[in-house]
Amino acid sequence: MSHTLTAAAAGFGTGLSLIVAIGAQNAFVLRQGVRRDAVLAVVGICALSDALLIALGVGGVGALVVAWPGALTAVGWIGGLFLLGYGALAARRAFRPTGALAAEGESAGSMRRAVLTCLALTWLNPHVYLDTVFLLGSVAADRGPLRWTFGLGAALASLCWFAALGFGARLLGRFLTRPAAWRVLDGLVAATMIVMGVTLVAGA
Repeated sequence: MSHTLTAAAAGFGTGLSLIVAIGAQNAFVLRQGVRRDAVLAVVGICALSDALLIALGVGGVGALVVAWPGALTAVGWIGGLFLLGYGALAARRAFRPTGALAAEGESAGSMRRAVLTCLALTWLNPHVYLDTVFLLGSVAADRGPLRWTFGLGAALASLCWFAALGFGARLLGRFLTRPAAWRVLDGLVAATMIVMGVTLVAGA
């Protein structure tokens, strides 16, 4: 039992250390959380996607991807261009605000847009594959028969982080009742997306 808990705790800590860093996905989840727009769907997509990718890594799929390096190159170009486009839209909002954005209810259009954007930010980012499939997969392999317990801990860390980020972000709502505050948030999102986009395109 102690070895099982140790493996799960190690997976939780390793997974959390890779997820917490500010990135395009976290910036998007934060903004959706503050707006209270499709938060459950966004958190669910991020957590389930990470769980699937971690399972693929623990299962040894990383070796297959290494044999086809062109796949990551293609994903890098597509994901990089997508992030640049999203960053440009966020920058436009920052420089040309339409007013304070209060917590908004979900609509069919916003839900669909949020889901598609979240899927793109998750699956078109090569860094997600590097962190989950390759890095976590290789670390889990060292755990031998407890590798799946390690992977479960990493998946739990992802769920906890995205749930805290998405649902906890609404606590910032009272600080974002002024247009200037939203300009700062959109500026942060724009900078994150553009830097990530340039990095992906340059490395593709």
